[in-house]
Order: sequence, then structure tokens, then C-alpha cells
Amino acid sequence: MEWVAALLFLAVIVILLAGFPVAFTLGGTALLFAGAGVLGGSFNEALLSSLPNRLFGIMNNETLVAVPLFVFMGVTLERARIAEELLEALAALFGSLRGGLGISVMLVGMLLAASTGIVGATVVTMGLLSLPTMLKHGYSPEISAGTVCASGTLGQIIPPSIVLVMLGDVMTSAYQQAQLDMGIFAPKTVSVGDLFAGALIPGLLLVFLYVLYLLGVALLKPDAMPVYDRGPNERISLAQVLRALLPPLLLIFAVLGSIIRGVATPTEAAGVGGMGALLIALAKRELNLDRLREIMASTMRISSMVFLILIGASIFSLVFRGYGGDDGIRAILESLPGGVVGAVVVVMLVMFLLGFVLDFIEITFVVVPIVGPVLLAMGVDPIWLGIMIAVNLQTSFLTPPFGFALFYLRGVAPASITTAQIYRGAIPFVAIQLLALLLLAAFPQLVTWLPGVIYGS
Repeated sequence: MEWVAALLFLAVIVILLAGFPVAFTLGGTALLFAGAGVLGGSFNEALLSSLPNRLFGIMNNETLVAVPLFVFMGVTLERARIAEELLEALAALFGSLRGGLGISVMLVGMLLAASTGIVGATVVTMGLLSLPTMLKHGYSPEISAGTVCASGTLGQIIPPSIVLVMLGDVMTSAYQQAQLDMGIFAPKTVSVGDLFAGALIPGLLLVFLYVLYLLGVALLKPDAMPVYDRGPNERISLAQVLRALLPPLLLIFAVLGSIIRGVATPTEAAGVGGMGALLIALAKRELNLDRLREIMASTMRISSMVFLILIGASIFSLVFRGYGGDDGIRAILESLPGGVVGAVVVVMLVMFLLGFVLDFIEITFVVVPIVGPVLLAMGVDPIWLGIMIAVNLQTSFLTPPFGFALFYLRGVAPASITTAQIYRGAIPFVAIQLLALLLLAAFPQLVTWLPGVIYGS
């Protein structure tokens, strides 16, 4: 009945493209297919009896508790004018360098990504703050739009990232299932900390390549990136730079360092991050009762969306497996020419294309549990696979004409910037992303070396 599983997957994609909510589409479509299968005698209704245990497992998952806490940390820092202060400080610091404002925007995006970990929020925030500033100082619309979009997608890969927390939880389950399928009944585990450590070098590599590109454009096309002309009132002291930089940096190091060193679990570190963000907002006098209500409401909305999608994806994967979809996927991947390399290439291509229509959360909870165990059973390193998926989807979200980051920026960009200019600005950064993917594929040690040094794995 694998063809029914394929039909279920296609039906979900079509209904999502029609604009229906993701969580209800996943769960509702799967239950309709299961009901039709029960009536037709092609689906074992006993499988549905495991749904309550699956949902309780989601509610009882300690790692996923980190998601609302990291969301709270990110939303709080967003409301505390962290990005605005960082941009002002770094723009003044790099002002004398040609292209300095663009580099400042990229570095602020990197710090904001590590602080919030929410791609949409980072793109919108950077679009509202830095895009008008870059245009005002003579930067070309293409360079401005491309820089903002690229810096915003760094939240996908730079830890501590909500994306990596969710991916880490899914990869743990996939890795254990792959080992059980291979007859290993004392399976090894992969943790969120492993993914955080594995993502550090690729994330910094991407930032380095982005900055290198901006310096090249500033050198070859000086008119597109003029020197930031500071006014007499824009002089900044070392104390002001430290005041802007130190709080978010200390918070990032506290959260990320405690996870990587094994001092705290991701959930415990996320709690520390949430409290640290509150203290920063209080210290900057950017927090009052009304703003706190807004932060809590926004956290509740985002967290509810994530967990509803996770519940819907859990129902979908159960029905998909009930129709033998996982066996069909395994047979297809194992029969591809090129063995493991061919299977990885095809999976990456499919995920890249799905990134045009599905958000990272849906792909993480729906697609990774299906293909992950198959690839891991073929001998693929779980940490390397997780980071490759993250960078691949980051590339997809940046690629015209369907990239999510481009849609987010279009929503907040001034009318003077055309959609074509946004697309043209993003294309060089997409090329850089593809180069980074090729480097990670050719040199897996860029991902696996640091986790091996830290955890000895």
C-alpha cells in the first residue's frame, strides 16, 4: 500500500499550498486517509491506539520544553532594542571602512540570530532597522536587501537555535530507530549539544564567507557600498560599544557554553537564557508591564504553533508508516545509483524543494523522521546529516522566487525596493550557501571535529 502513503504525502502538499493551517492539515488529512483505510480494510485501526501515548510523549519530552523558553528569550531581546543598539555601535565602529555598514549589519544579524534563533523575527527586525539605514547611506537596494535576508537566515544554523533544538530531538529518535533496525539494542545517542557544537564552525564559516563577499563588492563596486559618513553626533565611545555588545555576548556564551560543556541541559540553559534576557531588558529600562504581556502573548502564540504542528506531524508519520511509506522510502533510497552519496544528494534536493512550500518545523517533524533512519542506517553520521539539513534548508529559505526570508523582507521593505531587486540581491548569497554546502560535503570534519574534541565522540 505504499502508493497510498505517496498519495497521502501529495495530498498534504496540495492542501498546504491551498492555504490551510499546517497543523490541522497534517493531522486531519492523515486521519481521513486512516479512516478510509479502516473502512476499506487496508489500514490496521489498532495503530491509532498508540496516538495517546505519542501525544503524551510530546508533552513529556524534556528537551522540547526548551522551545518556549528559547522563544521567550528571543522575543524579550527583540523587544529590548538589542538589535538597534548593536547596529548603532557597530556601524560607528566600522564606519571608516568601505562597506563597514554592510559588515555591521551582517555581524548584528549573526548576534541576533544567536540570541533569538527565530528566522522570521530576525529578518523582520533587521529589515525594519537596517534596511532604511543602508539605503539612506547610499547602499544599492540589491546589496542592502541581500545582506538583510542572508543575515536573517543565520538564525537557522548559529546556536543556540530553536531550529537545532527541534532537529536535535528528531535526530535522536531517528538515530535510535536506525540502530534498532540494524539489530543494535544498546543504541548510541546524539544530543542537542552535539548539534550545537557541530553547527559552530559551519555557522562561523558562513559569516566569514558573507563578509568576504561584502568586502569584495566594496572593493570592486565602491558606488554600491559607500563609506558610512558619520555625523558629529554619531561619535561613539568604547564604553558605549561595550554596553551594546557585552550583554548579548555574555548571554550567548552563558547559554551555549553551559550546553556544550555539559553543565546544563538545553532546557536548563534555555531557562537561564530567558531570565538573562529579562535582566538585560530591565537593565536597559525597556521592560514594563504592558511590554511583558506582549512578550508572553507572543511566546505563547509561537510555542503553540510549534507544538500543534508537532502533534499533527506525529499523527501524519503514524499513518504514513501504517501504509508502509517508510518501507517504500527505504526501498527507493537503497536502489538509487551512487549508494549512500546518491541517497544523500536526492534527499537534500527534495528537502531543498520542499523548503519552498514548507517551513523548517514541518520539514523537521514530517520529512526527517521518514528519511533520517534510512540514511543513518546506511552509515551517515547523524551530526553531519543534521547540520547538512539545516544549511540546506537555510539555502532554500533564501532562494528566489519562493524563499521564506524573501517573503518576510518583502513584507517590511519600503515600496521603493522592488521584488526583483530583493531577488537579485539574494542570488550571490545563495551561491555562497551552495559553496558552504559543498565544503561541508567534501570536508565532514568541519562539522564532526568540534563535537569529537568536546565530547570525545
